[in-house]
Amino acid sequence: MPIVLKSTLSEEMAHKVMRVLARTIVLVMMLALGAAAHAADVIRLAVQKTGTFSWELATIREAGLDKEANLSLEVTELASPEAGKIALRAGNADIMLSDWLWVSRERALGARLTFYPYSSALGAVMVPAASPIKTLADLKGRKLAVGGGPIDKSWLLLQARMKQDGIDLKSDATIVYGAPPLIAAKALDGEMDASLNFWNFCAQLEAKGFRRLAGIEEILPKLGAKGAVSAVGYVFDEGWAAGHRDTVARFIAMTRKAKQLLVSSDAAWDKIAPLTGATDPTMLRTYRDRYRDGIPRRSITDEETDARVLYRVLAEIGGRDLVGPAAELDPGTFYHAVPGD
Repeated sequence: MPIVLKSTLSEEMAHKVMRVLARTIVLVMMLALGAAAHAADVIRLAVQKTGTFSWELATIREAGLDKEANLSLEVTELASPEAGKIALRAGNADIMLSDWLWVSRERALGARLTFYPYSSALGAVMVPAASPIKTLADLKGRKLAVGGGPIDKSWLLLQARMKQDGIDLKSDATIVYGAPPLIAAKALDGEMDASLNFWNFCAQLEAKGFRRLAGIEEILPKLGAKGAVSAVGYVFDEGWAAGHRDTVARFIAMTRKAKQLLVSSDAAWDKIAPLTGATDPTMLRTYRDRYRDGIPRRSITDEETDARVLYRVLAEIGGRDLVGPAAELDPGTFYHAVPGD
């Protein structure tokens, strides 16, 4: 009997141990499945190291907006926008910044990319504070430096606007092309009568006392646009977006919160000041104000309508070298699947 009793107790104990073990295994599996279900979605970003997108991303991380959106942002810093285009087309990045003109051209060539507005901040024609140049017409006979090249969009838009007044800047002024940082440096050295450059370099000049003769956004109504047009946007493959629709929506919502923070909080700018390269408080304030001016505030439909108008202007003056084989903006260029747009 003692032996039988001992055997019975051992079996009962073994059953209890097995039940506890089974419950533990089930609990662990449920926790693992729950963790997997709530794991942050990964988005791979190709970011120009010195670009304003890096400012926005720093604000997102500082405020914990990525965690709030349940997103894991994997950032690859690149030296130029062209490198970002290569990364996106090679499938090594999910999102990068570019313009709708390039997206439409790529779509005409077979790539199914799409665009969502990031910024409407554009360049400007800048002159020294004491310059006798008072209007754009006064650029005739002057030396004008252009940041970028012959098919820079702001330069083409400026040409189109001046041709409305019978002025052909390419022949009526001396034009010098160069990299944006070089053009800004030459302007500061007084080597040019005027310069047309990207908005952040114009902000540098403005902070150092230069005068904005005209912002490119000011001439757009004369070219048929109804409002501010986002020149730069988040670019991604539409097939990827279709498979990650909720992820894209959370990404856009997250970036909107970051922009709103940069609108409402000067302290947020103090935190990202080292990234901007601002050398003094005046320059940081100028960056801040121009960045805020460029935050998109219109519907996607309105943005796309104006982009179609400007595309025709650019296609006419820039030709196939600029827009490729398509005379019209490709219908799928703008991304319309974000809630609330």
